[in-house]
Amino acid sequence: MKILADVYDQVIKRNPGEPEFHQAVKEVLESLEPVAEKHPEYVKAGIFDRIVEPERQVIFRVPWVDDNGTVRVNRGFRVQFNSAIGPYKGGLRFHPSVNLGIIKFLGFEQCFKNSLTTLPMGGAKGGSDFDPKGKSDMEIMRFCQSFMFELARHIGPDTDVPAGDIGVGAREIGYMYGMYKKIKNDFTGVLTGKGLSYGGSLARTQATGYGLCYFMDEAVKAKGKSFEGKTVVISGSGNVAIYAAEKAMQLGAKVVAMNDSNGYIYHKSGINLDTIKLIKEVQRGRIYEYVKHHPDAVYTEGCKGIWTIPCDIALPCATQNELDGNDAAMLVKNGCFAVGEGANMPSTPEAIDVFLKNKVIFGPAKAANAGGVATSGLEMTQNSMRLSWSFEEVDSKLKGIMQNIYRNASEAAAEYGEPDNLVMGANIAGFMKIAAAMYAQGITY
Repeated sequence: MKILADVYDQVIKRNPGEPEFHQAVKEVLESLEPVAEKHPEYVKAGIFDRIVEPERQVIFRVPWVDDNGTVRVNRGFRVQFNSAIGPYKGGLRFHPSVNLGIIKFLGFEQCFKNSLTTLPMGGAKGGSDFDPKGKSDMEIMRFCQSFMFELARHIGPDTDVPAGDIGVGAREIGYMYGMYKKIKNDFTGVLTGKGLSYGGSLARTQATGYGLCYFMDEAVKAKGKSFEGKTVVISGSGNVAIYAAEKAMQLGAKVVAMNDSNGYIYHKSGINLDTIKLIKEVQRGRIYEYVKHHPDAVYTEGCKGIWTIPCDIALPCATQNELDGNDAAMLVKNGCFAVGEGANMPSTPEAIDVFLKNKVIFGPAKAANAGGVATSGLEMTQNSMRLSWSFEEVDSKLKGIMQNIYRNASEAAAEYGEPDNLVMGANIAGFMKIAAAMYAQGITY
């Protein structure tokens, strides 16, 4: 970086001890260097300095009572990063690893992801260091109600519309929405990912995983390839991974491996998705239970080894920085020609370098996994109109959005001299819409 080096240095200075946020900002600013050269008016107006600084950061106490009557205290977060193009939009993550730096990294990425959808949504993220694992339904309900009691004053249908993320599914959204409605005494589309009986959207459950495959299908088709007959490895076994697997299979691929935080399964003849759904969605179990149903599958302790399994297409759908440079080198060695990020920033910078240098078709998270937030935006639209669209209508709109995201990212990359670099293309395409809005609205934004 030349022009934007001072911007990055200021981020490091102001945000010590937040490596995930530093990593996300560095990757984006490196991509935007040619934009700064071409648009000196954005440099002069401080667009780059402002876009790396959240508009608002909220940290709050979340007290709740467990089933033994013991008072517990967690920490809640909401980082409202940028509202230049619309109300803040972004998920809530409940996981012990959550801290301010991780929420800021996620919120920063969300700004560009939301911009890429072309829907009028700003970027935000939130959550808590609360761990839903091992908690009873009543404990989770009490926590969610306490969390929303504070969060409610900072959100609204035209201000900030949260959704789910890791640890926050339909159950948690339902508890939080019930509390919000009680506090505010109104019925609005202030949360997305709601149940179908109270304003949710069909296809929302499938959206991120389906959208990932729609994006990657466009990317590989542009290079004369397809999912048909290909072997796919998918990390994770949550919502995104399950429905990425489902869509990959519908496109003609064979998914042979999936994992969770304990280990991974390899099923050479192809993963049985009904079994995965039973274990993960119904029983809320661990993935090692898969081999009880399919003795010809192999379970291995430790989740990292999944990237040693030969495949044509890899879809990391678990968590940030799960795939490093060594993993990337192994994938390339074994013949992997495409990688699509279903999780947020699952590939380290070293891994991305390996993919780009070896001409692997690489779909970065802010573009490839934008299907979830795109469908959340469609849920917001349905709520505003007091209408519900069919699964086919929502899925068709999602597919069109993901195809457009690929085309916009690809065209931006080509315009700035890096035709195969979708990382650069996605960053530039997402940035340009936000930057234009910030520039038009003056220094306030």
